[in-house]
Amino acid sequence: MITGRPTPRTARRRMALASLPLLALLAGCDGPLDYDLRGQIGGFNTSQAAQTATVNRPSPDSRGLITYPSYQVAVAQRGDKVSDIAARIGLPASEIARFNGMQPSDTLRKGEVLALPRRAPDSVPTAAGSVNPGAVDIAALAGNAIDASPVTSPNPGSVTTTQIQPTPQQRPATVQTGPEPIRHKVVRGETAYTISRLYQVPVKSLAEWNGLGSDFAIREGQQLLIPLKDPSSAPSSATGTAAAVTTVTAPGEGTSTPTPPSATKPLPQENLAPASVASENLPSVDVPAPSRASDAPMAYPVQGKIVSTYSKGRNDGIDIAGGSGAAVKAAEAGSVAAITKDSKNIPIIVIRHGPQLLTIYANIDKISVSKGEQVARGQVIGNLHETEGATLHFEVRDGYDSLDPLDYLN
Repeated sequence: MITGRPTPRTARRRMALASLPLLALLAGCDGPLDYDLRGQIGGFNTSQAAQTATVNRPSPDSRGLITYPSYQVAVAQRGDKVSDIAARIGLPASEIARFNGMQPSDTLRKGEVLALPRRAPDSVPTAAGSVNPGAVDIAALAGNAIDASPVTSPNPGSVTTTQIQPTPQQRPATVQTGPEPIRHKVVRGETAYTISRLYQVPVKSLAEWNGLGSDFAIREGQQLLIPLKDPSSAPSSATGTAAAVTTVTAPGEGTSTPTPPSATKPLPQENLAPASVASENLPSVDVPAPSRASDAPMAYPVQGKIVSTYSKGRNDGIDIAGGSGAAVKAAEAGSVAAITKDSKNIPIIVIRHGPQLLTIYANIDKISVSKGEQVARGQVIGNLHETEGATLHFEVRDGYDSLDPLDYLN
């Protein structure tokens, strides 16, 4: 038999016959149709990617703010610098720049997002007023104490040099309802593509939500908003589609793991130290006993061992492990600027020693001082928790900037 090329009529007939099963499949679908049909006819499946649509980013208010229950972000306008946004929302430019891995003079793209280290005031501060801060955290608490308390001398009878002015009328910000987007801080080596795969969102949506450029470039320390997925794009259990019944398991699940050789024999007997005394093997520094003739600017707030030293940006103070219920004392004379708790409900005391110098004491129990009270050096202000391994977190700050406490204690 002599074979040759099929005629155009024969080719059309074969194509029509091959498409009949596909048309029957489409006619039998009674749910939302996933137009990405490649997973049904080609051996490769991208239907999951087609169904990870995201919602649009909320529109900012007149100052460019998007407010969520636990944080805020600022959206840049065309030609904005970090300092322009800071002036518009009423927060220090250096604080916003440092929180986003930038400089105050850096220029932003239109629509680029900056995460705020704390809630912006509801009205921009003027020369005659001050603004109440937002959420409480140790990093912002030092600056809040400077802004919210008068400058007084540790000695009684001193003259006040700064007075608090009345707070202007404020308008509460509009808080977004529904789910709150995750914030992701970029670390070295990450790209927009790796982050989009990590959270299973399209890289294009990630760029639109954060105002990235056409090259999707990101920088170390940048705070990215992870787009929220569109609930309407999720497959329903009543659709009967293949995507609705597909089960995705985590790596390592769904297959049996062979028994390791070490499990065929019993483990040797070992005398392990209890968890409560395991910290004794860690390197530590003995805190010297206080000396009457000490000329150090500050005294140790508690007697014990320094189990964690100062590292700017990672640990902005030192951690001192003391005895259960040990007394915590003021490192230097001053006035109590604030008594509050952080987001983990840990008690915090801030003592002010001058226009900028502050000491911060965290993880205190049985607080024995009150806000505005004058305290002397070595005066007991509280106690450590009555538990084994209780530690005091102690910081020294010059305004917003943390300092090494050992430079003041030794």
